[in-house]
Amino acid sequence: MTDFNLAAVHEAVSAAIPDRECLVWRDRRLSYAEVTDRTRRLANHLAERGVGPRTDRSGLEGHESHQDHLAIYLHNGNEYLEAMLGSYKARVAPFNVNYRYVEEELLYLLDNSGAKAIVYHSAFAPTLANVLADLPELEVLIQVDDDSGNDLLPGAVEYEAALAGASADLPAVSTDWSPDDLYILYTGGTTGMPKGVLWRQADIYVGALGGRNQATGEEFASIEEIVTAAEGGGARLMPAPPFMHGAGHWLGFNAMNSGHTVVVQDVVDRLDPVDVWSIVEKEEVNILLLVGDAFGRPLVEELENGTHDTSSMLLVVSGGAPLNSTIKDRFLAAMPSVMIMDAVGASETGSQMSHTSAAGQKASTGTFTPGPGACVVSPELDRLLAAGHEEEGWLAQQGRVPLGYLGDADKTAKTFPVIDDIRYSVPGDRARLTADGIIELYGRDSVTINTGGEKVFAEEVEQALAHHPGVFDVVVAGRPSERWGNEVIAIVQPKGDAPDEESLLAEAAKHIARYKLPKAFVFVDEVVRSPAGKADYRWAKEQALTA
Repeated sequence: MTDFNLAAVHEAVSAAIPDRECLVWRDRRLSYAEVTDRTRRLANHLAERGVGPRTDRSGLEGHESHQDHLAIYLHNGNEYLEAMLGSYKARVAPFNVNYRYVEEELLYLLDNSGAKAIVYHSAFAPTLANVLADLPELEVLIQVDDDSGNDLLPGAVEYEAALAGASADLPAVSTDWSPDDLYILYTGGTTGMPKGVLWRQADIYVGALGGRNQATGEEFASIEEIVTAAEGGGARLMPAPPFMHGAGHWLGFNAMNSGHTVVVQDVVDRLDPVDVWSIVEKEEVNILLLVGDAFGRPLVEELENGTHDTSSMLLVVSGGAPLNSTIKDRFLAAMPSVMIMDAVGASETGSQMSHTSAAGQKASTGTFTPGPGACVVSPELDRLLAAGHEEEGWLAQQGRVPLGYLGDADKTAKTFPVIDDIRYSVPGDRARLTADGIIELYGRDSVTINTGGEKVFAEEVEQALAHHPGVFDVVVAGRPSERWGNEVIAIVQPKGDAPDEESLLAEAAKHIARYKLPKAFVFVDEVVRSPAGKADYRWAKEQALTA
C-alpha cells in the first residue's frame, strides 16, 4: 500500500487544475489556485501563532496525539473546508464542533480535545466567551464574520485579516508532511459523550476521502495517478448536511481530492428544501448528499410540489442513515434518470458498504454490498464469520481503520480488537453476511431493546413505521416494563393530525415481526435530531420514560 498526506494531495491536484472551480458558495467562486492560496495563508498564520506538530508519531499509542488541535465551530461555507485544509498544511489536527452545543457541552468538547486553536463564526462568539475562562490551553481565536453583528472576542483575529496578513508560500512544515499526520472526527454523542476518533491521514484518505480509483476500486499507487484522475474530474457535488457531520465533509474532500467542485447551499443554519433544489438548478449539481429520511422526506416533498429543474442530477446519496424504501421510490418517481445510493459508514470505519436503487427496480432498505474491508465478526469478537453464517455478528472493518479514541485507551482496545493478528474496527452494529455476499444490517447495539427475551433494533422499527403516510418522522426507544423487561415505544411526529394507532401497527406489521411492534406511541410536535439528521436517542429515551 502507498500512503499519502491530505495536504500533499490537495497541493498536487491544485497544481494540475488551478483554474477549475473548487468551492462555490453564494457569491464566492473559488478556484483550486485560490483555495490553495487561502489555505497556505491560514497554515502560515497558525505557524506564526505557535500552533503545529508537537512531536513525531513514533512510540505513541493509538489513543495519543502528536499534534496541536484546532476546533472548527462553523456553519457550512468555504471557511469550513479551508480551515480543515489549512490545518493539515500547518500539521495541525482539526476537529468538528457541533454548533448546537450549549455551554456545558462545548466546554466538555474543547477540554476533552485539548484544543489550542479555534475557528468560529461570530454567531457563536457569546457561547464561546462564556467558557473561555475554563480553557487555558485554548490560545488562538480566529473569528469568521457573519451577519450576527457580534464583535470580535478579546484576543481574537478576524479570519480574512488573518489570511491577508500571512504568507501565501508553502508552509515551512510542508517538508515534513506525513501520512501519519492526524485526521480527527468527533462522534455525535447521541448515545453517550462525544469521542474523538483518531485516524492516520493515509488511512482516512482511502477509507472515506477519495483515495481509490473510481473505475477500478483500487487504492491509488502514486501522486501521478491521483492527479490524472483529478484532471478527468469536473462534476459538481452538493453536501446538504453540515460539514461538522462526517458525511458532509467526507463528500467535500472526495470532491476536492478528485478534481470536482463543491457547491454549498445558501441557507446553512437549517435544511431549506426550496434553497437546496434552487441551488441544484442554478449550479447544475450532479450529486446531492443527504442524511436519511430526516433530509429525504422534506426534500422529496418539495421536489414533488415544486417546479425545480433537476436535469443535471445523476445521483442522490444518503450517508449516515439509510433512506426508507418509500422515500427512495418517491425520489425515483420524481427523477427517473437518477440513481439513489445508501452509503453506510461510521466515524470508526470510514465508508463501508452501499446499496443502489434505480427506476424500475423495487427499492429496499437494510441490505448492502460490502466495500473493501467490510466484514462480519463473531459475537464474541474472536473470529471472522464466513458468508452464510447463521449467527448474528458484528459489522466490522479491517485494513485501513483508525488508531483509536483520543485519550481513551480502554475504549480503543474494545472497539478496535485484534483477531488472528488482524486489527478490526467494531463500532457496535449488528449484522449478518449472507451466502451470496450481501450484508444484512440490523442496527446499533447501543439502541437495542431487549423485550420478552427477544432483541429488537430501534432502526428496524423506525423503518417499518416510516412507511405509514401519516408519519412525518419517528424514533424508537425502550422503557422498563414489569411484563417484558423492556418494551418498545415509538415517538412519532405526525404529518398533520396524529394517525390512528391501529393503522400504525397494521402498517408496521407488514414489515417486522409482531413481537417488535411498539407497545405504545408518543406523539410530539417535532422529533429531535442532530443538525445532520441523526436521531437523538437520549432525548427519545426521556420521551419514552415520561409517556
